[in-house]
Amino acid sequence: MHHETHRTHRIGWLRAAVLGANDGIVSTASLIVGIAASHAAHNDIVLAGVAGLVAGAMSMAAGEYVSVSSQADTEQADLARERRELDENIEHEQKELQAIYVARGLDPVLAEQVAEQLMNHDALGAHARDELGISATGTARPIQAALTSAATFAIGAVLPLLIVLFAPEPNLVIFVSSASLLFLALLGTLAAYTGGSGIIKSAFRVTFWGALAMGLTAGVGAVFGTIV
Repeated sequence: MHHETHRTHRIGWLRAAVLGANDGIVSTASLIVGIAASHAAHNDIVLAGVAGLVAGAMSMAAGEYVSVSSQADTEQADLARERRELDENIEHEQKELQAIYVARGLDPVLAEQVAEQLMNHDALGAHARDELGISATGTARPIQAALTSAATFAIGAVLPLLIVLFAPEPNLVIFVSSASLLFLALLGTLAAYTGGSGIIKSAFRVTFWGALAMGLTAGVGAVFGTIV
């Protein structure tokens, strides 16, 4: 048998992991750079970074759980409606499925046979997949998304914090910015490798937005630090 390896089963947790790690690096590094640019004390910079890590991880967990739960609720509502329609008028539902297959290129007679056999095997599953677009691969998993995002955010946020602890204070902004851009490039590379996409494009994408965020935050910190 010809064995094929696909990556679509990784979409759910990979999206949450990349989002969490990217946000952890960018938001924490930007926060640190902005406060450091305002000439704050070293202890204040560390405290802000730690607070940003904890608050950000909890925010990611809550945000992912709420948003993915909304998706799951919508999927369950559609499945419940489809289940009722199958109970009330299964003949109409079979014709509906047949029409979907005809639109995809099957001969009407073959489409009718396919629809009948699939509905005899798992009517709700057939309609969920081919009418609603709900499959096991893309099913919403709120807890998985919340835990993944929170954990990867914390990991990403720790990286610029470590630079703060060991980098010389006069060049803190340069060290944190440079190291964070390197971390983002590595994250983009790892995400692209895991997902099977282009490495250069992915690495450039995350570093560009990270550099923009840190640059703007550093500017705000410098301006307001001077005013205060």
